[in-house]
Amino acid sequence: MNDPARDLAGAVAAHRTLAADIAGLTDDQVRRPSELAGWTVGHVLTHIARNADGLSNLLEGAARGVVADMYPGGREGRAADIEAGAPRPARDLIDDVAASSARIEAAFAALADDQWNAQGATVFGPVAMVDVPRRRWQETTVHHADLGLGYTYRDWPDDFVRLELQRFTMLWNSRKPMGLTGLPAAALAVDDHDRIAWLMGRLVIDGLEPAGLLG
Repeated sequence: MNDPARDLAGAVAAHRTLAADIAGLTDDQVRRPSELAGWTVGHVLTHIARNADGLSNLLEGAARGVVADMYPGGREGRAADIEAGAPRPARDLIDDVAASSARIEAAFAALADDQWNAQGATVFGPVAMVDVPRRRWQETTVHHADLGLGYTYRDWPDDFVRLELQRFTMLWNSRKPMGLTGLPAAALAVDDHDRIAWLMGRLVIDGLEPAGLLG
């Protein structure tokens, strides 16, 4: 299911779309609440940037032949970095997103063909470099909508929605008891964008509990 070239193209396109949308943000806007409870727009932008840096750590480690930690400070260090970065002025946040996006794109370009199966360490367990482009594509696209600045899950690219629906439907099925797999009828009754938004915890569908697959 992984296709690094396809997923990398998606991630780079997501970087460009995000950069265009945040280019004119003001200090007032970055202090506003985002769509994520307890987080401002500044928190989300900082998270997007630190995710890029963390994934770059994995890629750069793989290029050196070592298993690197995505977040050397673990969950606590990750959370502290986001809290510390969130109150910055809009210009600093915009520049941080741009610089971290450029770093990960350079790290992708530097990875040799025989290094895509190398491993890195995340707070959730090991990950192969072949999966990193998809992770970055998802991170940038989903959190772009979490900013609450006009771009929503309805704007997610169709190819992204199609691929993530396949993956999240399989994830849903894998977590259900044998014989009770398959998405609920209410989830199947909505369109693809609504369905993936529900699976990712970004939409409430009447009559359904949260999918509980992604925070």
